[in-house]
Order: sequence, then C-alpha cells, then structure tokens
Amino acid sequence: MILSGTEIRRRLSKEPLPGELVIRPYSTASQQPASYDLRAGETRVLVRGKCTLIPTLEWVELPGDLAGTLRCRSSFGRRGVLLGGGFVDPGFRGQLTLCLTNCGDEDIPVQKDDRIVQLVLHEISGGEMVYRGRYQDSNGVVEAR
Repeated sequence: MILSGTEIRRRLSKEPLPGELVIRPYSTASQQPASYDLRAGETRVLVRGKCTLIPTLEWVELPGDLAGTLRCRSSFGRRGVLLGGGFVDPGFRGQLTLCLTNCGDEDIPVQKDDRIVQLVLHEISGGEMVYRGRYQDSNGVVEAR
C-alpha cells in the first residue's frame, strides 16, 4: 500500500523516536497527495549527456515497515532528465544521492531547494530485515563504494 500525504504527515512526529519516519527539513510545499517531493541539497548544472550526482536537502529515515521508491518529477522528465536507481530500503537513514542523467538538448540548472524527485512510501508487510549497508548515515553526495 502507498502512503497518502495525510498518512505521511501523521507519521512525522515533532520529536521522532528511533524507528519512526523522519523527513527533515520537512516542507508543506513538498507534500503531495501520495508522495513527498525531495529537494536538491546543492546548486548544480545537469550537463547534457552526463550523469550528475546531487544530494537531497532532506535527511530521510525509514522505519522497518516502510520502503521508498524515487521517481524523477515530471517537470524534469519532460526536459530529458532520467533518474538512475530509485529504491530506498526499510531502515535506511541519511541524505539520498540522486543520479540524474540529462538526455535532453540543453544543460539544465538545478538550484538548491528545487523539488527534483518524488519519494513514494510503501508499507512492507511481514518484513523483518532493515538496511545496514555501506550508505547508511550518508551525508552529501556519496560516490559508489
């Protein structure tokens, strides 16, 4: 089941405990009916024909019963931007590194705070495993390890 915007807001508490959903800094302008728009953490140019790594502004923590799918916002997709990767495991915490490839005809500037990808949250039933990988607690752009 996909979480609604109402359910996402309900799960975001002011003082989260370990194992609760965290999106910070949270912006009401980024909240969508069935997703949350993650913002660019720094200003970059998506050079035509190149893959550019950009960190999200938001620090995200997913509890064990949620996973996330990342989707490029349609306003960027219409200009030829493709998002590489796009799954966030239960238990992940940190800033996400976005792999954005510009297949369009021109360079595309991205400003810090631009809403660039959608995070769709899915409930996991019966899951017991959580992410404990090498990208845990990522801060800023993290190259492939």
